[in-house]
Amino acid sequence: MRPLFSLDALKSFYALTKPRVCALIVFTAIIGMFLATPGMVPVEILLFASIGIAFVSGAAAAFNCLIEEKIDAMMARTRGRPLPLGQVSQRETIIFSSLLGGLGLYLLYVFVNPLTAWLTLLTFFAYAVIYTVFLKPATPMNIVIGGASGAMPPVLGWAAVTNQVTPESLILFLIIFCWTPPHFWALALYRRKEYEKVGMPMLPVTHGEKYTRLQIVLYTIILVIVTMMPFSVGMAGLIYIIFATLLNAYFLFYTVMLYREYSDKLSMKIFRYSIWYLGLIFLAFLIDHYFKFKFI
Repeated sequence: MRPLFSLDALKSFYALTKPRVCALIVFTAIIGMFLATPGMVPVEILLFASIGIAFVSGAAAAFNCLIEEKIDAMMARTRGRPLPLGQVSQRETIIFSSLLGGLGLYLLYVFVNPLTAWLTLLTFFAYAVIYTVFLKPATPMNIVIGGASGAMPPVLGWAAVTNQVTPESLILFLIIFCWTPPHFWALALYRRKEYEKVGMPMLPVTHGEKYTRLQIVLYTIILVIVTMMPFSVGMAGLIYIIFATLLNAYFLFYTVMLYREYSDKLSMKIFRYSIWYLGLIFLAFLIDHYFKFKFI
């Protein structure tokens, strides 16, 4: 029997949390915290909110891996995950996800505030249950609808500091919500044959490659418009708008090129760029927020 707390076991449990995705979630949540206050975020709030959100995010990812174990085993991108490889059992995954998520919610409720804890629990339920169990296998619009849960981290960060959800935090929500479809559909185009094989109704499978490429362009245009909102309402200034304009120009250029002529190489380039795009957009927010370089 494999020791539960061996180094290999711990690595497997860590992999269940999808650490790269979790890191982006925590990063946008932390930016939300800093944007919510003109000064420094209280250290206790910064620490416990970051850890709590990370733990619940990791728990949701582990639950997602549990539900999609059979599908993961059939896809090249995911067959190396711990569950398909038999590195952890379903029972161990359930216990791990429950303990990690429960601890995260406890930290948020006790050391941050109840609103953040309840919003984080709602986000967990929306991703792990509504999206993974119901939406993903049922509709090609799963990414659009399910994107709401992935867009919550900056709202959680904002609520951790202010104990409220404000219009500014919802603008941050909208940015990630509109970013999600072109980000995931670029990957879905590249992996369309695998999704078709496992019967997953992703947009390239149900509506075809050309239609998906058009939707990527249209959603990128919506994203460009939404990322201009912070400047238009005085939430961000010159530094942000310069970065956002440059990042949007590259994103839109790549998606138009993909629409004109598809290639797997370009599709994956867009997918990888979109990850950098989101991180840099939020980093520009942070720099602009503290340097306060605005038009007068």
